[in-house]
Amino acid sequence: MLTEGNGMPLAAIVTGANRHDVTQLLPLVDGVPPVRSKRGRPRRRPQRLYADRAYDSREHRQGLRSRHIIPLIAKQGAGHGSGLGVYRWVVERTLAWLHQYRRLRVRYERRDDIHEAFLSIGCSLICFRRVSSFC
Repeated sequence: MLTEGNGMPLAAIVTGANRHDVTQLLPLVDGVPPVRSKRGRPRRRPQRLYADRAYDSREHRQGLRSRHIIPLIAKQGAGHGSGLGVYRWVVERTLAWLHQYRRLRVRYERRDDIHEAFLSIGCSLICFRRVSSFC
């Protein structure tokens, strides 16, 4: 899952439990839809991407830089306390919001397209609640 700074989901991908998350980093970034603003061209990608040390690799850093995204990824082998936890908890909170919905907490569907549809509905509900709380 890829979220913006306040926890609104931007993109989500369903994969098998036996696949590592890092294999889906660049497809997830490419899956961000255009975000409309008041003027100018719609923005498609974030300016910065915060990630934990599991995503630390030269290929992913170069892939993000080629997409004009600044990678702020903790280095493997470095001690804890990099300061990224200040930003990383936002994604964990969004995942907790998704786990409010029982269908997403426990996967009952065998077909991944049905589970992905429920994931899209859950993300839409989170966005709707966040936007309606501002009004």
